[in-house]
Amino acid sequence: MPENQGQVHKPHDTGYKFLLSSKKAFVQLIRNFVKTGWADQIDEANLLRIDKSVILQDFKNKEADLIYHARLKGKDVIFYLLMELQSTVDFLIPYRLLLYMNEIWRDIFKNTLLKEAERKSFRLPVIIPMVLYNGQAKWTVPLSFKETLGNYELFTGNILDFKYILINVHTYDEKELLKLSGVVGAVFLLDQADSLEEIMGRLKKLIDTIKKMEPEEFKLFVAWAKNILARSFSPGKKKEITAILEKTRAEEVEKMISNVERVIKKSLKDAKHKGIEKGIEKVARQMLSDGEDISKIIKYTGLPRENIERLR
Repeated sequence: MPENQGQVHKPHDTGYKFLLSSKKAFVQLIRNFVKTGWADQIDEANLLRIDKSVILQDFKNKEADLIYHARLKGKDVIFYLLMELQSTVDFLIPYRLLLYMNEIWRDIFKNTLLKEAERKSFRLPVIIPMVLYNGQAKWTVPLSFKETLGNYELFTGNILDFKYILINVHTYDEKELLKLSGVVGAVFLLDQADSLEEIMGRLKKLIDTIKKMEPEEFKLFVAWAKNILARSFSPGKKKEITAILEKTRAEEVEKMISNVERVIKKSLKDAKHKGIEKGIEKVARQMLSDGEDISKIIKYTGLPRENIERLR
């Protein structure tokens, strides 16, 4: 295991993008964490993920993370949902969101007949910008675009402005997340954990939630868990944990947790012994540098003669 033993590495990489590429998971996210009237009117049937890349040349070919085309249930209202995934505080986010929205509108306009676009009744679709943040630092980026403009207070009503929706993983209470049924709440709860021991404790609290997951949700949960848990281990232990997760069914969650916990405890124990061994070797090196006799070093460190010879 790595030097920061027991800590969980959580870069905001493909884990959330893979999870939220599922319409089921994305709908859960919107309904549970976006507190607006329209959020309850979104369902999977009226949601379409846009696979076309929206790339910004100004940001070294930075690409928008997730874009969905949505329609409200029973209403002829079409709009877009733009989701950015962040693990660090980025003060350029409002500007980047503006550029993404502009590129989406440009693409729509480009694919609309000019004659139709020139009509008085033509309207571009609404785009809802959102940011999912799972970093440890407090999110201090302004939520409204106008606050990124100098002296915006002097020009009220005459400047461009929008507000993005911030979903901050670490602001949700454990009890609140445990009440939610589904993969997104479970993932948020695990993502808040700072150590492998804390993850194991939270996995045990999620047993009933995991058992009730539909097959698609459980598959997404396992993929996310592999991404978070396995990366904290050596290749051998990583392979072992991955095999445990992949072979487990939702109804066998207690067995899965028990097996993963066994691997983690063994790995922590091995790492502890390795740390002790390194400490003893350090003492032996110091004694060698001080000119101590090998027989004395053997007596005080317990290391075999051949090991001490290798340290010379």
